[in-house]
Amino acid sequence: MTDDVDPVTLKRIERAIRKLPRRQREVFCAVRFNDLSYVEIAERTGLTGHEVEQLFAEALFNISRHADRPRRWWRFC
Repeated sequence: MTDDVDPVTLKRIERAIRKLPRRQREVFCAVRFNDLSYVEIAERTGLTGHEVEQLFAEALFNISRHADRPRRWWRFC
């Protein structure tokens, strides 16, 4: 497996992360970039562990949906 990522794909993922709702983005970044556990995030934000897990799952879904979506021609009109 290689760590090289296509620059176009990386841009789409970054754009998808920026499009996330604030809470989802915060939870996603805390888990992926800061290596915090759901419990640690819950303690810092006042959310429950289940809410953190749910927000992270929603963030992953939204990122994959936005990053994988091909451009539609009618969006440019």
